[in-house]
Amino acid sequence: MASADLTSEREYVAALYARLDELRDDAREQLEAVRRTNQGGTHQNRSERDAFARIYEDRVSQLTEIDERLAFGRLELEPVGDDPTLRYIGRIGLRDENLQPILLDWRVPQARAFYQATAATPLGARARRHITSKGREVVRVDDEIFDAAMLEGDTSNLQGEAALLATLTAQRTGRMGDIVATIQAEQDRIIRSDLRGVLVVQGGPGTGKTAVALHRAAYLLYSYRDRLATSGVLIVGPSRSFLQYIEAVLPSLGETGVVLSSVGQLYPGLDTATDDDQDVAVLKGSLEMAALLARAVKSRQVVPREPQTVEINGEYLVVEPQLIQNAMHRAWETRKPHNVARATFNKAAINALSKQLAAQLRDHGNTIEDSDQAWLREDIRTADDVKVALNTAWIPLTPQKLLQDLYARPQWLASLTPDWTPEKRALLRRDRDAAFTVSDVPLLDEAAELLGSAGGGGDAEKRERKQQRKRDIENAEQSIRNMGVEGLVDAESLADGFEAAVERGSTADLAAADRTWAYGHIVVDEAQELSPMQWRILIRRNPQKSFTIVGDVAQASAAAASSSWADALQPLFADSWRLEELTVNYRTPAQIAETAESMAIAHGLSITRSRSVRSSEWPVAVVESTDVLAATADAVESDRAIDALGTIAVIASESLVESITARLTETFGSDVGRGAAGLNRAVAVLTPQESKGLEFDAAIVVEPQLIVDEIGRGAAALYVAMTRPTQRLHLVTTGPLPVGI
Repeated sequence: MASADLTSEREYVAALYARLDELRDDAREQLEAVRRTNQGGTHQNRSERDAFARIYEDRVSQLTEIDERLAFGRLELEPVGDDPTLRYIGRIGLRDENLQPILLDWRVPQARAFYQATAATPLGARARRHITSKGREVVRVDDEIFDAAMLEGDTSNLQGEAALLATLTAQRTGRMGDIVATIQAEQDRIIRSDLRGVLVVQGGPGTGKTAVALHRAAYLLYSYRDRLATSGVLIVGPSRSFLQYIEAVLPSLGETGVVLSSVGQLYPGLDTATDDDQDVAVLKGSLEMAALLARAVKSRQVVPREPQTVEINGEYLVVEPQLIQNAMHRAWETRKPHNVARATFNKAAINALSKQLAAQLRDHGNTIEDSDQAWLREDIRTADDVKVALNTAWIPLTPQKLLQDLYARPQWLASLTPDWTPEKRALLRRDRDAAFTVSDVPLLDEAAELLGSAGGGGDAEKRERKQQRKRDIENAEQSIRNMGVEGLVDAESLADGFEAAVERGSTADLAAADRTWAYGHIVVDEAQELSPMQWRILIRRNPQKSFTIVGDVAQASAAAASSSWADALQPLFADSWRLEELTVNYRTPAQIAETAESMAIAHGLSITRSRSVRSSEWPVAVVESTDVLAATADAVESDRAIDALGTIAVIASESLVESITARLTETFGSDVGRGAAGLNRAVAVLTPQESKGLEFDAAIVVEPQLIVDEIGRGAAALYVAMTRPTQRLHLVTTGPLPVGI
C-alpha cells in the first residue's frame, strides 16, 4: 500500500469529518434556538415551533447516526484539463462552505459507476478506490483500474476484491450491517430499479436479498422523497428476531422514517408471535376466510320475523319488520362498512318511526306540526326500547368480538359454513378468551375493513382534514418567511411537522398506529412465507401496489405459504410484477451451500442454485451421539475453541429449544439467549422460523431429521437452518441424517 495514497485519503476523510461535525453543531444550535423561541400561547404557534424543532431533531439524529465509515469510495474520472476528476462516495452527501460537493451520497446517479463500472464498461471511470476505515481513521485503500494507461509503475495495491472479502469473512455481531461500501453490480441494478409497480427479488440463501431490500428502501426514500416522506415506507419481516437483527441498517444509511413490522404486528394494538398448528394456519390463511367473515358480518344485520312493540314516553308503537327491512336497504345502498352504514340504518329507521309516531299522535287527537318532527326523532332515538330493537337488528361490532364469537359459538359458525365438514369447523374452535395468533392478524384486519369505525366519521372528517392541511401549508409558508429560512425548509415538510407535533409522533409513529394508513411503498422480506390472507392486509396498506418483494420459494416453510411466485402474486397483481434474480452467494461457504442444496434437491425442493464466492477452511461437521443435549453443549464448546468471539446459532425444532436453552445456560451462563434475546449474546437458541434472514459465524443444527419430521415443509425449514452460517456448520444427531446429506 502506497503510504502517500493512505496519507492523502486520511487527510481528505478527516476534512469530511470536520465538515460533518460543523454541520452537526449548526443543526444543534438551530434546534436550541427554536426551542428558546417564544411563539406565544396559541396552539398554532406552538405547533409551528414544534414542527421546526422536529426538522432539526431529525437532522441532528441523521448526522449523529452517520459517523462510522462516512466515506468508503472514490471514483477517478476522465481528467478535465491537467487534473484528474475525483469523486468521493459516502453514506450521505456533504457540501463545503461554498456549497460545492465534497462527498456524494451513494444513491445519487453520479455514484452509479462506483457499483457498476467494469473494465469492459467503465461508465466514464478510470479507476475505483475502496476506502476502509476503522472508526474515523482510514486503514486501507484498494484500487481497481479500468484504464490501461494507469497500469504503469507499482501495481501492488490493485486488490479490488479485498473490501468485499474482508466484509464477508468478518465476525458477525448479532446485528445486520449495511453493505453500502460493497454493493455488487447485480445488486445495485436492483436497488436502483424504478419505484413503480411490483419488483420481486428471488435468490437463494446468502445472495444478499435482505441487504438489497433495505438498501433499496433507503434509495427510494432518497430518490422519491417528495412522494414517500409523508406516506412512509413499511418493511415487513418474518419475526421479531429478524426485525431486531436489521433495525440498525437504515439509520446507518441516514433513514429513520421507516416502519418495521413483523406479520404479527400488522394490526395496531396487537403484537403476537404465537403460531397456530399447521392445519389451523392453513385454514386461517386461505381466501375462504374472507368470504366467511363477510357472511358473518352480514348475518349480524337481522330483520325481525315478527312485529315488535316499543314504548316511547308512554306511547306504544308497533314496529313492523318491513320498516326495518326498508331502513336496511337504505344502509346497504351506501356500500359502506357495517358500523358506518349502521348510522344510515338508524337514521332511516328513526325517521320512519317518527312519522309513524306523529300519525299515531294525531289519531289520538294531538296537534303535531312538521316542526315537531325534530323532538319526536329525539324522543325515539333516546327510548330504551328503540335502542334495543335497532341494536338487535343491526348491532355495532368490533373486529375482536366478531372473531371471538366466530370461534366460540360453534352453532353460529355451522350456520355460516353449511358446506364445511365438522372436522374443518373444529379447527377454528377455541375459547373466547384465547389469545390471538399470527394467523388471526389478517382476519382482524379483514373484519375491521368490513366493519369500519364504530364512531362513524367519514366524508365530513375527510373534508375537515383537507381544509386543515391547506391551512397548515399557508401557516408554514408564513412561518418560513418570518424566520428567514427560505430555501432551507419547504412548506410541505413543515406542515407535516404541524400534524406530527399535534399528534406527538413522527410519520412512522402515526403510520404504525393507523390501520387505514396508506404507505407509499412496502418492502416484504421472506415473502414466500405469506398466506393469501396476509397478502390482503398488505394490499390494503398500499392501494397503489408499489412493492419490493424478496424471498426464496425453496425456503417456504410456513404452513400457508405458496410454492411459487406466480401462485402467490398472480391473483393479487395479475401480470404487473417483474422478477429479478440474485445468483451469487456471498454469505455461505461453498462446502456448506453444496451440502444444503443437495439435501434440498433430494427432498424435491425447487431451489435457485447460486455460486458461492468463497470456501472456508472448515468442512461440515457431523456429531453423532446418544445424548443430544450433551452433544450440543460439546459442539458449542468446540466452536468457541475455534473462535471465542464469533456468534453461534443453535437451531432446533420447537420441541427441543427449551431443553437445549436450559442445558446451554447451565454450561455457558449469560452467554446464551433464547430467541430474539439471543442476538445480543454469543450463543442464540432459535427455531428455524426465528432464524430466517439472520446470519452467524457458526450454526449448530440439532436433530436435522426431527426438523424435517415435526415442521410443516420441514425440508425447507432445514434448508433455512443449514444456510445461516458464514463460516462453520455442525450437525448434531442421535440417528440417521436426512436424505441428501
